[in-house]
Amino acid sequence: ALILTSLIIFLLLINLLGLLPYTFTPTTQLSISLALAFPLWLATLLTGLRNQPSTSLAHLLPEGTPTLLIPALILIETTSLLIRPLALGVRLTANLTAGHLLIQLISTATTTLFSTIPIVSLLTFLVLFLLTILELAVAIIQAYVFVLLLSLYLQENI
Repeated sequence: ALILTSLIIFLLLINLLGLLPYTFTPTTQLSISLALAFPLWLATLLTGLRNQPSTSLAHLLPEGTPTLLIPALILIETTSLLIRPLALGVRLTANLTAGHLLIQLISTATTTLFSTIPIVSLLTFLVLFLLTILELAVAIIQAYVFVLLLSLYLQENI
């Protein structure tokens, strides 16, 4: 619980500080997100294999599977298991990057339109303000989802 609590606070701080002007959000880089996701996912997997190997391996083959489907299902479930850290990292990176990109585009439009059409510039500024509030929520939600999924993976393995 201490590691997960520390992780959510760390991600919250990084994501929220990245919304300040002229700052960089490390979690918008896929390499950083994967560097967070992979070791933590691997730790949950290895914890499960160490503490309850038969239960951890049982997730690869649901009960009552027809004999002909066993090899294919094990391959599909193994692939699904191995994709989890990639999905964790990509989800965090993509959602934060999309929001940052929208804020950048709309702020550029706001400043460009200010000298030519001030009324439209004010409307785009309102959209920018609302988008910034949405990005605050996204930064919080993404930290929560990252830690929630990790805790679910851990719960599945212990």
